[in-house]
Amino acid sequence: MLFDSFLTYIRCELNYSAHTVLSYRNDLEQWRDYATGGNPEKFRADDVTVNDLRLWVAKLSNDGNSPRTIRRKIQSLRAFYRYMMKCHGLKDNPAAELTPVRTDKPLPVYIRPTETAAILSETWDDTDFIETRDRLIILMFYTTGIRASELRSLLDINVDTTRGELKVLGKRNKERIIPFGNELSEMITLYRHLRDEAIDSPAPQFFLRPTGEPLYGNLIYQIVHRTLAGKVHSGRQSPHVLRHSFATDMLNNGADIKAVQQLLGHSSLASTQVYTHITYRELKLNYQHAHPRALKKGG
Repeated sequence: MLFDSFLTYIRCELNYSAHTVLSYRNDLEQWRDYATGGNPEKFRADDVTVNDLRLWVAKLSNDGNSPRTIRRKIQSLRAFYRYMMKCHGLKDNPAAELTPVRTDKPLPVYIRPTETAAILSETWDDTDFIETRDRLIILMFYTTGIRASELRSLLDINVDTTRGELKVLGKRNKERIIPFGNELSEMITLYRHLRDEAIDSPAPQFFLRPTGEPLYGNLIYQIVHRTLAGKVHSGRQSPHVLRHSFATDMLNNGADIKAVQQLLGHSSLASTQVYTHITYRELKLNYQHAHPRALKKGG
């Protein structure tokens, strides 16, 4: 099937994540079922016109799909037909003329610095491997801004307390170096001591379960959610919220936006600039709550 070869291409050649590949598969299969009236064996990619695609997009909208969902499905179609042009001789990309549905991106959710400080000042059993590991996970997310996938795949050999550096493998298999300070270095040392006592034959990953196996995504989420629940104003308690908090607090404390871009591993500065909107919003709220003239009617 053409879809299978395309999905193999974006997974193996373009290094797309498993989550993205699955989303593309679902989008393309949904389009194929619509185009063939539920008879996928009749699908011919080279018979598709832009009008066919526009009718499908209109149906998606009428069915109540969000602008964000429709935009992603259009991106899936564009990527598939680009592949068809590159690898199967298709002359035109019928999805190229589709107008992406505009979406208003919500501002990233973050945690207030006072809340983060309170969480990180809580006591824990520093002789317990799991408690220390979980505390270190929270601290590492907040002080380095790494993604959950990067933390999960982080190798022990790439955590250097002498130089105060992490080497992480980000999106598209791009490596980057993230510096860290003494607080994180000391907790890493403690964690390694407890880990080496508890586990005989560990996997090469830095963060492990008591069995010696690496963490999995849902476990990382559970650790973060359990730690933050009921202690922060944010309606979400996820690893990405801690990443957002890292970026927001860096910019609020005077960090250069290009430096934050490099630390986060953003390929585009536009991805980092969203955090400047958060810092301005926080500034405006502080003004409205603190300045005496702002409190007056019409101020």
